[in-house]
Amino acid sequence: MDFTESLQKIRIGSGLSQEQFAQAIDVSRQAVQKWESGAAKPGIEHIIKISKHFGVSADSILFGNEPRGNEELVKSNPIYPDYNALPPWEMYAQELEVEYRQCVEEGKDISMYKDLFEAVSRMPKSNEKKIIADQLFSIVMNAPQTESCKYDEPSELAAIKKLRRNSCNAEFKNGKIKNFEKKISGAWYGRIAGCLLGKTVEGIRTPELKRLLKESGNYPMHRYILASDVTEQMYRDFKFNFKGRCFADKISCAPTDDDTNYTVLASVLIDKYGRDFTPANVLQLWTEAQPKSAYCTAERVAFCNAVKGYVPPYSAVYQNPYREWIGAQIRADYFGYINPGNPEAAAEMAFKDASISHVKNGIYGEMFVAAMISFAAVCDNITEIVKAGMSQIPSTSRLYEAVKRILDGFSDGVDEKEAFERIHSEYDEFNGHDWCHVISNCLIVVASLLYGKGDFGKSICLAVQTGFDTDCNGATVGSVLGMRGGESCIGEEWKKPINGKLDTAIFGVGRVSIEDLVKKTMKHIAQ
Repeated sequence: MDFTESLQKIRIGSGLSQEQFAQAIDVSRQAVQKWESGAAKPGIEHIIKISKHFGVSADSILFGNEPRGNEELVKSNPIYPDYNALPPWEMYAQELEVEYRQCVEEGKDISMYKDLFEAVSRMPKSNEKKIIADQLFSIVMNAPQTESCKYDEPSELAAIKKLRRNSCNAEFKNGKIKNFEKKISGAWYGRIAGCLLGKTVEGIRTPELKRLLKESGNYPMHRYILASDVTEQMYRDFKFNFKGRCFADKISCAPTDDDTNYTVLASVLIDKYGRDFTPANVLQLWTEAQPKSAYCTAERVAFCNAVKGYVPPYSAVYQNPYREWIGAQIRADYFGYINPGNPEAAAEMAFKDASISHVKNGIYGEMFVAAMISFAAVCDNITEIVKAGMSQIPSTSRLYEAVKRILDGFSDGVDEKEAFERIHSEYDEFNGHDWCHVISNCLIVVASLLYGKGDFGKSICLAVQTGFDTDCNGATVGSVLGMRGGESCIGEEWKKPINGKLDTAIFGVGRVSIEDLVKKTMKHIAQ
């Protein structure tokens, strides 16, 4: 559309004759006639008058752009996200198979909808798929428990406490534990070293992991994986991508990782809100302290829910198929560090943290680990440390039952090989839900502690060579044993690549020294 057409469209659209139009902008009828015939063009002052009087842009007068038409186009064509650009963690409709299995494991009576869940999960990414998934979420929220469900698994602290068995605490005073600062240092180094050991192969499955370890002379695993362990043939043959991986011989300090970010972030939490922090405080800190990319699975869902205005505990519940995955369990450690000998206090802090992103066993996993670490400060017996963790979770839960199975097997003489084979037979590492679930990984942690028999190196290596979530499990086992034995239990070969420093993704924190982390932890213990 040229200038003459656009001018006529403005005039005629306003229901005016050439003379009326001329009067409106204070020019002669002849001037308007010349403009519309193309014999002349209006000056800039007339363009401005037309624009102001008729509410149109200069662009639309001179070049025929049609913003109103564009506005109508937008109104008639709804705007949707680019669903192909959204990761599964941010699109509930993409994880309906995970949701269905999660519901079944929770004991929800939804079997009659199985075919529907499967059919919708196969649909291409679209707004229609999202709409149907929203309806399926409503079904999930209102589904009753099956009559055959034998577990009682509340997500509220008061109800959890009523279902505990043999809750234990040990009186603690700073002066009663010799070299206690060394224990805290051991806990930090233990977590960081265990995380580093598993980080190199996070996501690998055990057939390829075992091949890597055997071909590099590291099986049974007894040291870090080095860049030189990975041959050119492995780069070509393995499904697992070794490119860009973190190798212990190629770093100057411990790299950033969510398994260590959360421990440092918990220290920031106590600095900012004190020991009486609330779940809302935790979620607020999350949105302020790290980018969205620092959060995965259930944590990413909770982060996005928080941005949309969902507050705890709804941030954990709304369209979160990962609500019993391992994410909360890896956030437990600091609450154990600052409550030595008081598993109950450690578990209660862990509950407040976990409840923003998890429910039921997802919460219990964090309470269990926090309690173990707390008790490890005052007890050397691994079995008793595990029992201290169990004492803070419902004895009617799937997690309690599963941990008890491992503990009973250990007591009954089940050997190391069979214990880990049982875990693999019960949980499929090639299924994402099993691979990242809290129970499967918690069992690896417990078995590694028991069969490692207090040896730091052997225990973290068992946790990693077993597969599943390698960095998470190595870090948790290392943290428990570092607290139990202090820094002296960790060989120099494990500490050397770390160089006393840790990188984080936390805004305003960045790289920190482990010495400073220990000092801050000691300050928080004394509060």
